[in-house]
Amino acid sequence: MPKKDIKVPNIGEFKNVEIVEILVSKNQVIKKNDPLVTIESDKSSVEIPSTDEGTIISINVRVGDKVSEGDKILEIEENIITEEKKISEESNSEDIKKNFEKKIPEIEKKIDNDDQVIKDFNLKTSASPKVRKFARELGVDVDKISGSERLGRVTENDVKLFVSSKSSVIVKNENLNEKKLKQEYLHSEFGEVELKDIPRVKRLSSKYLINSWSKIPHVTNHDEADITELEEFRTSLKDIYSGERKKITPLAFIVKALSASLKKFPNFNCSIDQIDEGKMTIKKYFHVGIAVDTSHGLMVPKLRNVDNKNISLISLELKKLSDQCKNLKIERKELFGGSMTVTSLGGIGGSFFTPIINYPEVAILGVGRSEKKQVYLDGRFVTRTMLPLSLSYDHRIIDGAEAARFNKDLKENLGKNFAYKLAV
Repeated sequence: MPKKDIKVPNIGEFKNVEIVEILVSKNQVIKKNDPLVTIESDKSSVEIPSTDEGTIISINVRVGDKVSEGDKILEIEENIITEEKKISEESNSEDIKKNFEKKIPEIEKKIDNDDQVIKDFNLKTSASPKVRKFARELGVDVDKISGSERLGRVTENDVKLFVSSKSSVIVKNENLNEKKLKQEYLHSEFGEVELKDIPRVKRLSSKYLINSWSKIPHVTNHDEADITELEEFRTSLKDIYSGERKKITPLAFIVKALSASLKKFPNFNCSIDQIDEGKMTIKKYFHVGIAVDTSHGLMVPKLRNVDNKNISLISLELKKLSDQCKNLKIERKELFGGSMTVTSLGGIGGSFFTPIINYPEVAILGVGRSEKKQVYLDGRFVTRTMLPLSLSYDHRIIDGAEAARFNKDLKENLGKNFAYKLAV
């Protein structure tokens, strides 16, 4: 049988573009207009179709190669139908048609199960170049996804659901592996042990943590804020009646500074309960969640309307919420409806870490312990008080540049130019 080269046709503005996906394999039988490869420019992705039909002998390109019009993609062996075979096929066409019509109900029934249709008919999954690109970015093989549209065509939402289901499977498999590992031996064989119940608060919060970690693509931005002047101002505050120093923690200032930044960057003040429908809830209020360490486990009550409160009132309410959590007197509703959460290790120690976002919020601020450092400022090294900041954010809603700008604004709010204003 004759051989023929399949080349890149006229693809307009696509010149010297990269091949991002090979859609066929060696010895595969292809027909005219079957997609062969996907090319991608800075603007879009396009599938290159076959101009002939036959059996693939060799593929002459690889993923990552750059091609232009006229470049050879693959070589095929053309399928020539003899005159005798044509006559035979024509004579049997009526019988074939009747047999096919009998199978139509069976095929229609199989359409309900897209995976089975693909297996039975060896069809390639149908998906647009945009969806294929989206799947590649997530590291997903689109051919393993069952499409929800007609004849199993895969949509972007199908890819999201597939990734979400895989995350759940991974968590389940990890739990099974852990269970199997525990059954291999008894801990008591190695020494004295005590079996205790996990505290109720930790058991309740665990499902939220797993949900957040498995569903949100976390990214953490680390930075340091110069709070030298803020600390000087904070420690100088005194009661106007007694003259005694006011005991206001740095956290009160951080909460107030955060509310100012949230006003400037509304994307950080939203929730993603309806992200699967392509929507996010932008909040017009400013309720900051505070992670409280208790003997029962971590609790996150909300400090309401912090933008309208001064530092003294915020400090009093922080103490009140903390006491309510430690004594389990906090109302359940007060643990929900937040704008963004702050978790501080300053009272314990440590610097940078990677806090987990409190779903359905899209960001959380981790605060480490401040320390004095030598900083190069105005042409010389000076001692400054630096506060470690760890900002985790949902990369679907917030990109890296926006996160960096948010941190910069927050640092300015904690700096010398805003220290006095925050107290108002």
